Amino acid sequence: METLNPISNETTCTEANDSDKIVLPDGSFAGETVDTQRKKQRDSEDEDYVPVIIKRTDEKRRHPDDALDDAIDGGLEQLHRPSLSLWLSAIAAGSIVGFSAMAVAVVLSCTKDAQISEFASRIATAFVYPLGFIVCILSGAQLFTEHTATALYPVLDRKASLPQLIRLWLVVICGNLIGAAICAGLLVAADEVVHAEVGYIELGHHLVKYSTASLIASSVLAGWLMALGAWLVMASPRMIAQITVIYIVTFLIGIGGLHHSITGSVEMFVAMLFSDEFSIGMAARFIATALFGNLIGGSCFVAILNYGHIRRTNES
Repeated sequence: METLNPISNETTCTEANDSDKIVLPDGSFAGETVDTQRKKQRDSEDEDYVPVIIKRTDEKRRHPDDALDDAIDGGLEQLHRPSLSLWLSAIAAGSIVGFSAMAVAVVLSCTKDAQISEFASRIATAFVYPLGFIVCILSGAQLFTEHTATALYPVLDRKASLPQLIRLWLVVICGNLIGAAICAGLLVAADEVVHAEVGYIELGHHLVKYSTASLIASSVLAGWLMALGAWLVMASPRMIAQITVIYIVTFLIGIGGLHHSITGSVEMFVAMLFSDEFSIGMAARFIATALFGNLIGGSCFVAILNYGHIRRTNES
């Protein structure tokens, strides 16, 4: 039977016989709380101080082990969320990040005929690229490139299963792509007002002109940065610090011209609707390659490395 300690906020197991527990390959029991140095430190603090109920905003940098615990709890919450709720939230996220595509296309269209350097153009587009991501992430909508790492932490901590993770990824990807298609249709319908057709077509060329190997490498870097941004948001005090973190990581994606699967999908769909030179095959190649690269970047370079260097090195 699981009980919650109201002081330490730790879940413990009581009234269970060893014969009723599932023994894992490393000799521990399934669902057993792992004692880390940080957990022992928290237990010691709870013994030394009288607990009080207080509401405050912590402006200090959080301990990495606490951030990991929050990431695991957040991942579990999303893994146990109903599919319909996830899907609707993912549709919203795919639609919202389309505003980043719109902002970049507007800047490209306005600067196309201007006599400015490539460097200045890159700075200008990178400056506006984070805007849609800030709105999307702070609104709580489910973006796939966040979950490449966040949803993996509970699986690495043996509190969730691989099928649960795959279900979440598939639901969120489908919802994001549907949202991207909806946003693309609206952007095309509103282009008489926005005047960004030239920019969308240029973005389309940026998505399809590279080799598969280059596209994968670019997507890995973008996925790495996005998952790292999600981690830093959880480790940062609210709200200004979180906005700053999101802006920094997405600015790096923009300045590098890296490929984000969902924002790129909006750009690809709009380019297809505006010009016949972009085909369904081109769109499918880009989306599949970018999703794969983003997944590798987020899961391998953030989730596995973070979990390994924080949890495993702190175990006693």
